[in-house]
Amino acid sequence: MPDAPVRTLSLSPDDAVFLDFDGTLAGLQDDADTVFLARGMDKVLRACATRLDGALAVMSGRDLDDLSKRVPDSLWRFGNHGLRVSAPGGLATDSPMLAPNALIDALSEISSRHVGVRLEPKGPVLAVHYRAAPGVEAELRSALSDAVEPFADYSLQHGKMVFEAKPAAANKGACLLRAMQSKPFVGRRPVMIGDDTTDEDAFASAQSVGGIAVKVGEGATVALHHLDSVQDVHALLKEFASS
Repeated sequence: MPDAPVRTLSLSPDDAVFLDFDGTLAGLQDDADTVFLARGMDKVLRACATRLDGALAVMSGRDLDDLSKRVPDSLWRFGNHGLRVSAPGGLATDSPMLAPNALIDALSEISSRHVGVRLEPKGPVLAVHYRAAPGVEAELRSALSDAVEPFADYSLQHGKMVFEAKPAAANKGACLLRAMQSKPFVGRRPVMIGDDTTDEDAFASAQSVGGIAVKVGEGATVALHHLDSVQDVHALLKEFASS
């Protein structure tokens, strides 16, 4: 369990804050399409970004276009595990890459074997959700591992009721370190707040450069700080926004 108590955690106007979306800013749902910010949290995020002189980003495994529908466009947005970036007020101008057709076909076939399992293409990242069919986890892991193995640049990562086939460049830790090299993030203390396996690389990167990593909820982690729930994340941000 993280060894820093919650009461020691606070944000500073000199920080650079990176926030995961699902499970951190918004509660997890069986249907990812139904996940949105709680009422009023858009204003809180904008207020926090103002206090940080713009050094606040939402970093998500969601496709950038999907993420941009769920958070204010006045914020930095890093989608697809950091592969796609949109600056405040801007729209993504890149053409999102796609996963290899053969890998899409293989994962689609595997997903179709089980009721309640669905494949979500997210550009080059492929997510297989099984929240509605938790009993198939072991079988899915084996089949998906075999399907991904022939694709040298891809690996399989397990998150909360999801397996993701990701290219090596889809890495939140690498994304955070790149961001910290340019304005408005450069020269600040990075603070990474997330809840899932895909946030662990970003936790390690933040701490490696003197920053803070905050794990939301239960589970093994390299993060040295802890918050119990999405509601605790909201409370932390609201306190900072109004101070």
